[in-house]
Amino acid sequence: MTTQRATARVALVLVSHSRGLAEGAVELAGQMAPGVLLLAAGGGPDGGLGTSFDLVEAALTDATADGRSAVVLTDLGSAVLTAESVLELAEPDVAARVRLADAPFVEGAVAAAVAAHGGADLAAVVAAAEHAGTTFAAVPPSEPAAPAAQGDDVARGSAVLRNPLGLHARPAAIVARMIAGYDARVRVNGVDAASVLQLMKLGAVQGQEIVVEAEGPQAVEARDALLDAVEGGFGEV
Repeated sequence: MTTQRATARVALVLVSHSRGLAEGAVELAGQMAPGVLLLAAGGGPDGGLGTSFDLVEAALTDATADGRSAVVLTDLGSAVLTAESVLELAEPDVAARVRLADAPFVEGAVAAAVAAHGGADLAAVVAAAEHAGTTFAAVPPSEPAAPAAQGDDVARGSAVLRNPLGLHARPAAIVARMIAGYDARVRVNGVDAASVLQLMKLGAVQGQEIVVEAEGPQAVEARDALLDAVEGGFGEV
């Protein structure tokens, strides 16, 4: 089981039949959302393939400490059964703060972690995880995205990606976390800037223009902060 320092009020528990898979998913999601408590409960009681009631119970105990809520993601059906068994025996106060997400294991963990890092509540973190299952089934990357919004109340701007790897996982997470701090709805090249998976799906590379459209009370501030990050190469140049 892996833990880390956290400030978010929603933690994640990743239950897998493989210890390595659970810990790897925790490591990946942790790079995207360093402020979230992520716990791996992988492998059977003997360390081999399987799931362990005791490991899941211990992870949920840590995840819900200090009044935190927790979202559980699982890799296969029997992992769901193990998690449900733990919740059936948990104290009512603990069980009330835990949700099982019907979401892809890796993509769901990344999306949920970024949402939690941005201050999302329990329901919103679950929704982010479950929405990840539909992200890559949408419009193929080769098709241009439709304009997000029209009207004079939309703050628009553009900048050219400078960092060598373009809008890959790390800067996509930076953008999604940044947007969470503003009272604004923001789109990048036509996709929701709050979704790290949709941003990654753009496949935007170095030298490509990034078009930002923002609406809401802090639209201008959000637009300017995002464009500054793009022009600064997300700290990679």
